[in-house]
Amino acid sequence: MRGRQRGSHLGLLLLASQLFQVGLDNIPPVTLAVLGLNVYLFLFPAAPVMQSCVSVQQAYWRGDWRRLLLSPLHHVDDWHLYFNMASFLWKGIRLERRLGGGWFLYVLSVFSLLTGLVYLALEAGLTEVTQDSSYSMQCAVGFSGVLFALKVLSNHYHPGGVTYVMGMPVANRYASWVELVLIHLTSPGTSLIGHLAGILVGLLYTAGPLKTIMKTCAGYSGSSRGNSSGQHHAADYTSGLTEEEQFDAAVRNSLNDRGRPGQREAAPPYGFHLSEEEAIAEEVRRRRLMRFDR
Repeated sequence: MRGRQRGSHLGLLLLASQLFQVGLDNIPPVTLAVLGLNVYLFLFPAAPVMQSCVSVQQAYWRGDWRRLLLSPLHHVDDWHLYFNMASFLWKGIRLERRLGGGWFLYVLSVFSLLTGLVYLALEAGLTEVTQDSSYSMQCAVGFSGVLFALKVLSNHYHPGGVTYVMGMPVANRYASWVELVLIHLTSPGTSLIGHLAGILVGLLYTAGPLKTIMKTCAGYSGSSRGNSSGQHHAADYTSGLTEEEQFDAAVRNSLNDRGRPGQREAAPPYGFHLSEEEAIAEEVRRRRLMRFDR
């Protein structure tokens, strides 16, 4: 395992700043551990990007199935890592408290593997329908497919309300689909099929049989076990602050950081261009609307 060559790593610095603004004590353990694992594998990758990305050609034709495990945990560069992990931070905090640490880890593991399998199935289907083998050679890497699955799950547990995508209000139930299209239009280098695979996996869990299958495999027999566990331990992660207070504090800190001289803003090469401050502010508004919907 070789360390990554040194560079500016501005994305890593921004991610570290984000983590300390939230407070490490306020981040549930599974979310923090997954963040740490992604950062570690960015600095010390288990394989080069071209040997960790997943495609029909590499995984199915050549039998390199380990790519299903490697691809969600490796990133092309520090900006790719930053935007994925900043998004995962807020989704992880919400969902781990809701589901409990054990079940959330189980969900992450299944989603990571299944998103890759659905991606391969979609690319193989496109190859067959179009008779274009280039679909089977498209190699995807990164955590964004899992993030789309988690977004579907988060919207399922917090129905109603709106989210802002590039400044446009979109109903939560349609937000994943709107983001799917906008990301593809604004950032052509991203994997449309990989993101679609994530949405489909999320729907398999919320509207399909996946949740029941997972419970059966885990020998799980309680409908509220994860929820009560997450609520029971929530105070351990919040240091006595309410969720609105935590997000308000993060907004203020981020806005103060933006006002510091000598900082340059870099255009994100991945995903839609929505600043983290806007995303956090929207979370505050949504939580105020949905605080009793639990």
